[in-house]
Amino acid sequence: MKLAFLCAIAAITAPLSGSFAFAQTYKVLWSFGGNDDGGYPLGSLIFDSAGNLYGTTEYDGANRSGIVFELSPNADGSWSEAILYSFCSNTTDNRCQDGEWPVAGLVLDKAGNLYGTTTLGGAGPCDYGCGTVFELSPPSPGGGTWTETVLYSFCAGLNTECQDGADPSSQLIFDNTGNLYGTTASGGMNESHQNGGTVFELSPGINGWTLTTLYSFCANQVGKNICPDGNQPLAGVTFDQAGNLYGTTKIGGATNSTGAGTVYELSPGVGGWMEAVLIAFHLTGNLQNPVGSVSFDPTGNLYSTASDGGNGGVFDLRAKTRTLGDFKFNYDDGSGPESGVLVDPKTEAIYGTTIGGGTGGGGTVFKITAQGQEIVLYNFCQESDCMDGLSPHASLIKDRAGNLYGTTQQGGATGIGVVFEISP
Repeated sequence: MKLAFLCAIAAITAPLSGSFAFAQTYKVLWSFGGNDDGGYPLGSLIFDSAGNLYGTTEYDGANRSGIVFELSPNADGSWSEAILYSFCSNTTDNRCQDGEWPVAGLVLDKAGNLYGTTTLGGAGPCDYGCGTVFELSPPSPGGGTWTETVLYSFCAGLNTECQDGADPSSQLIFDNTGNLYGTTASGGMNESHQNGGTVFELSPGINGWTLTTLYSFCANQVGKNICPDGNQPLAGVTFDQAGNLYGTTKIGGATNSTGAGTVYELSPGVGGWMEAVLIAFHLTGNLQNPVGSVSFDPTGNLYSTASDGGNGGVFDLRAKTRTLGDFKFNYDDGSGPESGVLVDPKTEAIYGTTIGGGTGGGGTVFKITAQGQEIVLYNFCQESDCMDGLSPHASLIKDRAGNLYGTTQQGGATGIGVVFEISP
């Protein structure tokens, strides 16, 4: 599939979307209620081997600072929620030493431990902490509670320039040897000039975890707010088969203006990791400001979304020719995607969400087939008071039966978000 062809058929596929939407079964698995229950989920979900779902909410919880939750399916088709951890349970000097405001999804290791990031909290000198990387360990077989451990506090023990990064808002990934990788939205070695953010690696050791900054953005700035190598990486990174890392920055990529964002590649070398800008969106004149992660299909083609430039859209980068294709939303089929896309390796279809647009105005879940046809699978805010959800920010996940799962930041029974399932 090459998205360059989709522009020509966008007007044709939009009417088809409605007819296909009714073939899907949409179900709210959980409506967040605030207070101890959590609220406003922004990150993606993950499954464990038993079919339980795990995720985070940015706000609420026992200390109003966000939670980690588990949703488990029941025999009658309903789901039950368990709160695994409420952040800000450990405070010192008005700071949440254990972290605050988790906005990204989680990653699971083979032992059943969960790992994630918080944008605030920790031991750093920022007003509310500079963010953390945390681990949640399950209780022993005899019972008990999950145990939270802060693996790293950004800007702690360093100067106020936060050269190791600050404000991590990305989902983490593992490599084959157990190291974690992620990004920070600000800080870095060039913080005193541009505060452009970082890509980092956390490695486990006998004395704890050690952070290595792989790259600091705004390394070659040419003027105020001009960062040709990118600025503000909000999404996490993705490995290709050769061990290179790929991601997006919301702004930067320009030599004479602020820039509309980049897709970048980091390659390991003898002298450290080298960065290359693959796409500079200010040069395309179309899509702008990517904030989602990138995904690959089996042949190495790269896909993601851009949140701005009209109503935003989906783009791809061909592995062999390095040519760029794009599909632009027209509001009726969605607007403002802020997550990456899910690529089905068997069908080559891609799935994603938009935070706005659609017939209900509350965002959409969309599919683009290998033949280049866009189908709107669901339009949010169809129900009164948006009981079905509003504004999905996170990427989707898929189970073996082909069902899609995601979250909305708002809507639901109390207006602060839902977890949903779409069955084909």
